[in-house]
Amino acid sequence: MELLRGPLGVGGDQAWEVATAHAMLRRISAGETSAVLRVYRPDARVVAFGRRDSLLPGFPEAVAVAREAGFTPVLRAPGGRAVAYTENSLVVDHAGPDPGRLAGMDERFVGYAELWSRVLAAHGVDAQVGAVPGEYCPGAHSVNARGRVKLVGTAQRMVRGAWLFSAVAILDDADVLRPLLTEIYRALDLPFDDDSVGSIADEAPGGSLVGFEDSLIAAYDREFGLSPAALPEELLTRAKSLADDHRVTG
Repeated sequence: MELLRGPLGVGGDQAWEVATAHAMLRRISAGETSAVLRVYRPDARVVAFGRRDSLLPGFPEAVAVAREAGFTPVLRAPGGRAVAYTENSLVVDHAGPDPGRLAGMDERFVGYAELWSRVLAAHGVDAQVGAVPGEYCPGAHSVNARGRVKLVGTAQRMVRGAWLFSAVAILDDADVLRPLLTEIYRALDLPFDDDSVGSIADEAPGGSLVGFEDSLIAAYDREFGLSPAALPEELLTRAKSLADDHRVTG
């Protein structure tokens, strides 16, 4: 499986950045490529809204809150609710072929959440799989610490012949994200408890964030076998063509 590592470096266009996961999914669906894993630390602060968020009356206010805090609003490729992350986060997009539409979704949620929890546990975190009360983008396959704070959110999207599994891990900056998410979820009129926001740095003080990223990639390599590769020009071109679908205007 190909490993693509690092941000695009396209002048800070975060819509283009998140559109890359969408492009990975489209290329696999069209039979242009096989399974691929992309891992990157963002080069900007982002609030990734779900499509359902954009239909809520409070969406324009939530977008304004994000921008005022110095975060770029985008529409994410997979499902779910609003997620915020900084440069001290890790985004992992894993896409693969699926001959049976909607097959394997539950197995992926369980399997990859358990993979994340094993890596976190190896770094000294009391990692568990499951939602915590009042968490942002709630899901049964979040990865939390001590059953109290969310560390990793997971989401999926499926199209004919392909699937996308995305995860965002909060490595640090929970103190920045708590007040921001409080205001965003207030604007969207969705339940949220700021006590649910955690970070790996808070749970495992003194650990190396780069070391955690390396450990995660090593875990995927043991599971699937990874071949590091440069970002293909075809992928960048497809992502650029899809960027407007993920851009928040107004």
